[in-house]
Parts: sequence; C-alpha cells; structure tokens
Amino acid sequence: MSHEKPSPVYAGVDFGQPGVQHGFLKLPWSHDNSAWGAVMIPVTVINGAPGPTALLTAGNHGDEYEGIIALLKLANTLQAEEVQGRVIIVPMMNAPAVQAGTRTSPIDGGNLNRSFPGAPDGGVTAQIADYFTRVLVPMCDVALDLHSGGRTLEIMPFAALHALDDERQQADNLAAAQAFGAPLTVMMYELDASQLYDTVVESQGKGFVTTELGGGGTTTPQRQQLAERGVRNFLAHHGVLTQAPQPWEGETQLLDMPDASCYVQSEHCGILEFLCPLGQRVSAGERLARVYDPSRSGQPPVEYRAQRDGILLARRFPAQVAMGDTLAVIAREIVSP
Repeated sequence: MSHEKPSPVYAGVDFGQPGVQHGFLKLPWSHDNSAWGAVMIPVTVINGAPGPTALLTAGNHGDEYEGIIALLKLANTLQAEEVQGRVIIVPMMNAPAVQAGTRTSPIDGGNLNRSFPGAPDGGVTAQIADYFTRVLVPMCDVALDLHSGGRTLEIMPFAALHALDDERQQADNLAAAQAFGAPLTVMMYELDASQLYDTVVESQGKGFVTTELGGGGTTTPQRQQLAERGVRNFLAHHGVLTQAPQPWEGETQLLDMPDASCYVQSEHCGILEFLCPLGQRVSAGERLARVYDPSRSGQPPVEYRAQRDGILLARRFPAQVAMGDTLAVIAREIVSP
C-alpha cells in the first residue's frame, strides 16, 4: 500500500486560527446504514500567544477512561488566554472503539496502538493512524498520550518514557514524565514497539510522554484528579501554560522495565488467584499467582513466580485467564544518585 496518497481524513477545524475551536476529524466510511457516512473524531484546537504546539491524546484504546475524561474536561475549560502556543486535543483517537467501550475498533477489529504508522489506503484504523503519523504529529513539538489498563489490567498509576538512542531526547522526556506528577515514573520496555504511536512520535524527534493511570475499565476520583493535574503539569513544564507544575505529594519514584522478563504470561487457561497485592516488593522465584483448572476438582493449581526482583507494577484484572494473557508486570527500582 502506498504512503504517497493524501490522507482521506478531513479536518473540520483550522489549526492556525486564533482562539478556541471544537470540531471533528472526518474519515469517510461507507457502510450499510450510511452510504456516504464518516467516522467522526472530536478535536479541539486552542491557539494562544506564540509558542510550542502540544498534541494531547487519549482513547487510543476505547476502554481506558481516565485520559478520555481528563481531556474532555480540559477541552471544555482551557482558554486561549492561558496558552503560550497551541494545544491540539483529541480525547478519543479511536472514536469507534470508545463508543463501543472496547480496546479495538468494532469496524475492522483494529488495535490503533498496534497499527502505526498506518496507511491512507488501509482500513479505518490504519487510516486514523496514518493521519496522526503524517499530519498531526509533524505539527507538534511535544505529545502526551494517556493510557490506563482498560478492562483487563490493573496498573499502579505512572507516567512513562522509553529508552532512546538520542540521550538528549530521552533526558527531556524523563524530565517531562517526572513533571507530570504521578507517584511513579517508569522507563518502559514494550513487547511490541514497532507499531506503536509512541514509536512514531519519538522517531520524528518529538518530546513524548505516555501514562498508565489505573484500569479495570473504570476510574476513581483519585486517578481522575491525577490525570487532570498531570495534563496541566505536562503543558506547564513545556511552557504551553503559564502556571507552575503541581508536583506529587512526595517524591516520584523511578522504576525501570529493562527487558521481557518483567512480564509474567500465562501458559494455562483457568481461574486466577493473586497471592500478593500491587505495589508489593517481590523477589525472583517468589510466588505471584495460581491458575486453577475449572473443568475438574482434585487438580492442583499451576503456580506462577516472579522472574526478577522488583515491584508488582501491574496485574491482570479479570479472574478468568487464557493462555498468553499477561498475569503480572514487575519493574525494578532505580535509586537516584
């Protein structure tokens, strides 16, 4: 498929117009109920005084609500007078998935955050990815993509960055992640980084921070407050807002996920019992969970153990587990010099 074709997405806003605009990114989608229909992706653009451009996104997965709510609230309240530069807000990147309350698109089954860089002549999800890759990301100087665990994971809230070849870019991202003001800042190891939105943004040399802010397919007042404060902190850190960042009450702890041994994945189907809570320090070889076979009694469960020392950062949320599901994620503590 060619990447030379123009994107089929039409922006119903003028990205250079001063002030506040609310509109849609419109992607043509012909289907049984609408011959000349469109996928409508809400977008808000706020242009203030001259300065950098920040691209704020959520709803990359449709069942991760903390970021969606935070950006909808920001779009309702942020005024041009508060902005030194430009803020582009897309609260629901994968709008069809958000409307369905699912991780992936109900239209084509696409996982948006495994579809980058996308293609203008691909399916709906690939076309959304392509528009971000070739239109929105090149517009921005810095980007923040808000995630949480969705319906299948429970995660200790953190802001995150990735190890990069460009040490200056990595250091800038670390400073921005810490400024977000989460209780944890994590150097993430991704199992499948090649098709992530993160990789596209970083490869274009942009400042980038992502988050994991909870999960379980819901939100809490505490996590929501963290998301909303963190977004404004990110903007303030980059000089897009004049306010000073509001730090976490206490020192942000730095964690590292150095390799795939951080992930404990199930080799069995069954019912999951966790033996330790999130946030607990564990040692390599320590028991984390048991998986029971629900098809018969008198069968001992299979035990899963930590593959490394560290902190239990994330766990599977539903008790039903299938082969290949991630049961736990363990990150190691980094002691500041």
